[in-house]
Amino acid sequence: MNDENNNNDLPEGMNFNLGKLNENTRAGFVALIGAPNAGKSTLLNQLVGTKVSIVTHKVQTTRAIVRGVAIEDDSQVIFVDTPGIFRPKRRLDRAMVDTAWGGAKDADVVAVLIDAKKGINESVERILNELEHIKLPKVLILNKIDITKREQLLALAAKANEYTKFDQTFMVSAINGSGTKDILKYFAEQMPKGPWLYPEDQASDIPLRMLAAEITREKLYLRLHEELPYISTVETDKWEDKKDGSVRIEQTIFVERDSQKSIVLGKNGQTIKAISKAAREELSEAFETTIHLFVFVKVRENWSDDPERYRNMGLDFPH
Repeated sequence: MNDENNNNDLPEGMNFNLGKLNENTRAGFVALIGAPNAGKSTLLNQLVGTKVSIVTHKVQTTRAIVRGVAIEDDSQVIFVDTPGIFRPKRRLDRAMVDTAWGGAKDADVVAVLIDAKKGINESVERILNELEHIKLPKVLILNKIDITKREQLLALAAKANEYTKFDQTFMVSAINGSGTKDILKYFAEQMPKGPWLYPEDQASDIPLRMLAAEITREKLYLRLHEELPYISTVETDKWEDKKDGSVRIEQTIFVERDSQKSIVLGKNGQTIKAISKAAREELSEAFETTIHLFVFVKVRENWSDDPERYRNMGLDFPH
């Protein structure tokens, strides 16, 4: 299990030599955009069929662009889960919003996900207005149909189409997968003809080190979502493939104050132990091997103003 990329001339994770090619093959990109907590990460995981993006109670948990690869017949659909688009207040927020719109403009199709229960609030309205400037095929996806009345869904679809013309509207429940097969079939047909861009068995282009850090960050937020600021982050410092096939991973949780460090550690270290255990179990399942995980907590004041931290998350540093 080696997370080093040996194909230096191609974008990370992309290897055209491994791509499938016949007269029917298609491959392309679908950008998933929406307000924070619209359900993009949950939908992405459903479409790809495995976990490639973290899901927590915290808003804006997706920071960098995460690509999930789905296969439908002869088509390879690469879904780009962009950070939730919101009104940025801090430098990290600005970097995430810029990344989200950049991801949308580089795609073949833009899919806008709206939480049908919340409807068109200020955040969604800003997205819909901005979409007018994007001259790409656009699809509307209304999420949470399992808890929303049909009349409300139809009214919401009509209202969203007043802002910008969508080529197609889908209604889904990302949490239980209802309606997701129809979406995948549609996108597969919309992809441009050409060779597959990823190996058939690759679900994501996120490096293993980053995926490991994201899984631990998810467990951190699930455990402490009401107590811990969103600004906290996790980095994988060391990754060692052992001779017995197991992997030793060392990670650091960075917080900005000593008081936050105390929260993460918990009384007698119980909280960090629980977070590490949950992360280790999921990592072992995801990587199908024994994981030896060691998690440390460090205070780094104003880490969100450090350009290197942004590079590690795949974000451009906004000046």
